[in-house]
Amino acid sequence: MTIKLIIADDHAVVRSGLSKFLKVYKDFQLVAEASDGKEAVQMVSLHKPDIVLMDLMMPEVDGVAATREIHQKYPKVKVIALTSFSEQNMVQGALQAGAIGYLQKNVTASELANAIRSACAGKMTLSPEATQALAQSAAQPQIPGNQLTDRERDVLKCIVEGLNNQEIAEQLVISLGTVKFHISNIFQKLSVDSRVEAVKVAIEQKLA
Repeated sequence: MTIKLIIADDHAVVRSGLSKFLKVYKDFQLVAEASDGKEAVQMVSLHKPDIVLMDLMMPEVDGVAATREIHQKYPKVKVIALTSFSEQNMVQGALQAGAIGYLQKNVTASELANAIRSACAGKMTLSPEATQALAQSAAQPQIPGNQLTDRERDVLKCIVEGLNNQEIAEQLVISLGTVKFHISNIFQKLSVDSRVEAVKVAIEQKLA
C-alpha cells in the first residue's frame, strides 16, 4: 500500500529535507507541499492524502487551526504535528484539534517512518517531550484561566485593550502568525469563539 503524504511547513529547507527523506521509502508518496496552514487545507482538498506532516508555527493560518479544519472537513486524513516546540499548550492544542501524532523535528528517519505507518493504522505516536507535557497537564487543576501561559495572558490583555492582530504583533514584538497561534489557543482554553466572548471571560475572571 502506498501512503500519500503532504508536507506543510513555512521553511523551504525543512520541506526539501522531508521530501528527500520520503523518497527513500517506497511505500511513501509525496503528493504536495504547503507553506502555511491555509495552503495545507487547500492541498488536502485537492489531493486527499493519507497523512499530513504539519508544522505548528506558520504564518497566516497556523498548524493547529489548519489541523482542526482538516479534521472537521476530511476526517479520514491523519495529521502528524512535526514541530520544534514541546510546550504543554502546543501539545494540547494540536491533539485537541485532531492530530494523531506529535513529534519533534529532531526525530530520526526511522521513527518518523514508523509514526507515519502507525497513523495510517489509526495509532497515536507522541514524542517523549509531548508525553511529559501531557502528564504535567493532567496533574494540574483544569481552571480555564490557569491554563493560559504568560504569553497568552499578554495577548489576551492586548485583546481586552482592543488591539488588532497586527498591533499585538508590534507591541509584543512577535510575528503575526505567532499572534494568531496564541489567539487560537486562548479561544480554545477559554471555550469561546470570538474576541468579544474572550474579553467577557477575561474581565469576569480577572485574567487581564
